Amino acid sequence: MRRGLWTALGVVAAALGLIGLVLPVMPTVPFMIVAAFAFGRGSPRLRRWTIEHRTFGPPVRRWEEDGAISRRHKAFAVVGMAGSMALGLFLGLPALALATQAACLGGASLFVLTRPDGPRGR
Repeated sequence: MRRGLWTALGVVAAALGLIGLVLPVMPTVPFMIVAAFAFGRGSPRLRRWTIEHRTFGPPVRRWEEDGAISRRHKAFAVVGMAGSMALGLFLGLPALALATQAACLGGASLFVLTRPDGPRGR
């Protein structure tokens, strides 16, 4: 039963990742990382598919092996977060909502920008 729950979580995460391919507001790679993690506990075959996939595999492997995010993906992430903040300002969200959004997005941006770009000294 536990394996089934992990596999189900992986399927949901992978589905959200696939939705992210067509919706610019949804990230793809973070969901595929979660999917690979969950599949690792529930379905070795689906994990293998995830990490060997020609599109999803390289960023997932880069994250698992080195905690790395490519410069291109960092740029997409930070631009997306800045766009989200700009949208909140444009919509005239209340000051508390904007402050909360700025704190969360600022922290997330800092995390993304401080990850390595590639392999660590191998």
